[in-house]
Amino acid sequence: MAYILLYVDDIILIASSDVIHMTIISLLSSEFSMKDLGSLHYFLGIVVSHHIGGLFLSQRKYAAKMIERVGMTTCKSSSTPVDTKSKLSANSSAPCADPSHY
Repeated sequence: MAYILLYVDDIILIASSDVIHMTIISLLSSEFSMKDLGSLHYFLGIVVSHHIGGLFLSQRKYAAKMIERVGMTTCKSSSTPVDTKSKLSANSSAPCADPSHY
């Protein structure tokens, strides 16, 4: 299995095996001029950090740039009234009778 994310002239390729990964790169390279930049670190304003458990995606850099652009860097921060201890889980209640409404 493989996933390809394409945006203008940037491609992110994720494959379930190295063989599939190299096959897709080979096929794409035979049709288009391209180069492999290695592991993903930054894409469309999203910083990607690699960890043992997976990937961490952050838009901190993008948000800081937007705050600076609109001249709000000297504003005081405010806490957000969001419950950080979610009480929902996949098994907490019966499945929805007709999920097509959602």
